[in-house]
Amino acid sequence: MDIIAEHLAFLSNPAGWAALATLVVMEVVLGIDNLIFISILTNKLPPEQQARARRLGIGAALVLRLALLFTISIIVQLTTPIFELFGHGFSWRDLILIAGGLFLVWKATKEIHHSVDPEDHKDTMVGGAVQLTMGAAISQILLLDLVFSIDSIITAVGMTDEIAIMVIAVISAVAVMLLAADPLSRFIAANPTIVMLALGFLLMIGMTLIADGFGFHVPKGYIYAAMGFSALVEALNMLARRKRKAAK
Repeated sequence: MDIIAEHLAFLSNPAGWAALATLVVMEVVLGIDNLIFISILTNKLPPEQQARARRLGIGAALVLRLALLFTISIIVQLTTPIFELFGHGFSWRDLILIAGGLFLVWKATKEIHHSVDPEDHKDTMVGGAVQLTMGAAISQILLLDLVFSIDSIITAVGMTDEIAIMVIAVISAVAVMLLAADPLSRFIAANPTIVMLALGFLLMIGMTLIADGFGFHVPKGYIYAAMGFSALVEALNMLARRKRKAAK
């Protein structure tokens, strides 16, 4: 009980509440990338498997993030350079971000190509002519969960040293992801043009991860501002299409 009370001592401190609110918002925003990927990927599954795959993927993200939180000493060491190339020291975190970014760029590019040229029956982002299986979907989601989780936890460690605040923020962010997953997936499925926009987001996020891994940090605010502006333009396009359709 004393240990629990010690970890929850921040509740009596306004600064602790402020740190918690800030970190919750940050974790929710960082979770958007993960959620977009999960939504696009699971929409390729048979309808009866989609909701279950989303829950499994988001549940795995929660488990990974909590597990990483309780190995903070190891996570912090991931930022220690292990070798130097072209004057830049590369850490395990850098290598993981670069690998995850390349994976996202490759997947998004394959799916964009399939959308632009649907007659091309070569492999697509999610398995080509052969429908994506539950196991393949979960394995790809887990891979991206790992990349996004490491980035998320390192961000959390940089904002506070209170484990309790980090745990509450992570659980809150994953809960929001869980609530938003089905509506977002239905919205993407009902609006095909949104798929291309979302794939563009994934392409941009992938390039950002690669740049970050090579030491060129792009402020997250720029990324999400670009995503928000693009989403606003697409919303206006959708509204215009509906108005034209209603006028006919």
